[in-house]
Amino acid sequence: MSFSTNDVLNALRHVNDPDLHKDLVTLNMISNIEVSGNKVSFKVTLTTPACPLKEKIKKDCVEAVHQYVSKDAEVHVEMDASVTSLRDTGVHILPNVKNIICVASGKGGVGKSTVAVNLALSLAKQGAAVGLIDADIYGPSIPMMLGIRGKRPEVRLIKDKHFIQPVEAEGIKVLSIGLLVDERQAIVWRGPMVTSALRQFVTDCLWGKLDYLVVDMPPGTGDIHITVAQTLSVTGAVIVTTPQEVALADARKAMAMFRADNINIPIIGIVENMAYFTPAELPENKYYIFGKDGGKKMAEEYEVPFLGQIPLVQGIREGGDNGKPASVYGRDNQIVAEAFDQVAINVARQVAIKNANFGPAKAEAVLS
Repeated sequence: MSFSTNDVLNALRHVNDPDLHKDLVTLNMISNIEVSGNKVSFKVTLTTPACPLKEKIKKDCVEAVHQYVSKDAEVHVEMDASVTSLRDTGVHILPNVKNIICVASGKGGVGKSTVAVNLALSLAKQGAAVGLIDADIYGPSIPMMLGIRGKRPEVRLIKDKHFIQPVEAEGIKVLSIGLLVDERQAIVWRGPMVTSALRQFVTDCLWGKLDYLVVDMPPGTGDIHITVAQTLSVTGAVIVTTPQEVALADARKAMAMFRADNINIPIIGIVENMAYFTPAELPENKYYIFGKDGGKKMAEEYEVPFLGQIPLVQGIREGGDNGKPASVYGRDNQIVAEAFDQVAINVARQVAIKNANFGPAKAEAVLS
């Protein structure tokens, strides 16, 4: 039986992306179809390299060709990924960054920076190009967590203008005020100086092409949050909380801030950090020190995705203090590494869904 590339294309119209609920052809995910005798090959380009359903989609494609074209066809499927974006390609600020993700908590002490660092690293491990901005000007901790304390970003002169070159660590690009000042020096700045520093982090920095730029926000709901929200075309926010009610109360305020009319940034989902204590010698045991499922219940309350739970284990703390983040160096503790990887997969998944289902992100404002 002879068949054409159109026959293959029509067969693949019966394969849906389980998250986006549309067929692969409509989503422009199919390319490079070739037919030679009974041999068929084509490429499927998914919306994220972290897609957890990659093998299912590949299997569905093969079955569709066998069902609608020829049961004897030899099918070769090349799986690829290209992260989607809703950011306006005409923007002047970070035009080559596809998605900007704010990680916020509403309060300090819940492990927001730990989640931001390991989220960025897990996204990079899965094949994405990732950058990380430490927007906590008054309390920068990213250099310590990534083991780059004392390093200084290079400055390049391009067309009579100086640009900062981010420091690279563990496969991601990083910029923090902690890389620019002595770590023993207190940052005693008024709001306009902080705003100016953040502006330089995005406008005078050579970030290059990125799939995701993760922004580690400071605690609270103040000037820096408004500056980031109104300066950048932000894809969405990840809210970090512990299960206890004290942390949840401030996490709710953070969510309310992002949903305010003058900010209006979508919530990607909630991460519950320090969800339970698991001793290394008893990896199957869980002790709910700060309460149980507080972040999960909050996600249900606000009808936003629950992105995952991170356990309270010694290795995470040690990794942050020693500059060896758990998502990269936690292979001796699979529970820790897998927890962060799963959060990253869920974040990438929700970003892809939002990019497919919603209109363009807010236009960038001019920072004054």
